Amino acid sequence: MMKINQPYFILSLSPWPILMAFNTFNLMISNIMIMNFKMNMMSLFNLLMIISISILWWRDVIRESTFQGNHNFYIMNLIKFSMILFIISEMFLFISFFWNFLHNSLAPSIELGLNWPPKNIMFFNPLLIPLLNTIILLTSSFTVTLAHLYLLNNSKKKTIIFMNLTIILSIYFLMLQMLEYKQATFTFSDSIFGSSFYMATGFHGLHVIIGTIFLIINLMRMIKLHFSHIHHISFELGAWYWHFIDIIWLFLYMTFYWWNN
Repeated sequence: MMKINQPYFILSLSPWPILMAFNTFNLMISNIMIMNFKMNMMSLFNLLMIISISILWWRDVIRESTFQGNHNFYIMNLIKFSMILFIISEMFLFISFFWNFLHNSLAPSIELGLNWPPKNIMFFNPLLIPLLNTIILLTSSFTVTLAHLYLLNNSKKKTIIFMNLTIILSIYFLMLQMLEYKQATFTFSDSIFGSSFYMATGFHGLHVIIGTIFLIINLMRMIKLHFSHIHHISFELGAWYWHFIDIIWLFLYMTFYWWNN
């Protein structure tokens, strides 16, 4: 049989996609049962399964890219294009949150007393924790850019330093976000205002957690010398994702925090 040279490679059969889909569906059902005051240990089990599957799936991708050498420059460009499509889909998710917020804030309904924010809701001062979080995320975007710059210049030590700084800033952001939620005087069930705020900022917080995990894995791979100045697509995608998170937060700050005061 004649062998044809082509830039693609055929993925081996993997159990992780179907297992991830199955456990994600079960986690959703379990959480719905918990919301209806039915204790369900399946939620914790499914969460642990999702974490385990993510680790094993990520391991397989690292193997095929770093050790098997299957991710050539053509494949890398396809992966970058896929990441761009993923970020665009995430962008439209947040556009729906902004659309919902602007629709209700520009024309509050009679149920809200024609006021926005509704009466008796004491909102956060945008010049305190929200502004600090904005500065933290902008700084983290700067540090991850510096880490990329030093990686391109083969300066491993400085790359690791700025990656550590980025991760520390991201964890600090999450701690402040938790503190803000703890100090809040309104809940998710306080009209469309509360549900809009917590849905948008909560989903952003989830993206920060995912982005932080992404950065931690990239840091571990840097320490293990998996990256070079010409082949570090995992780090590039993580940096793209982190910049996307920063841009979304700027829009969240201008609308949900500044607009409400």
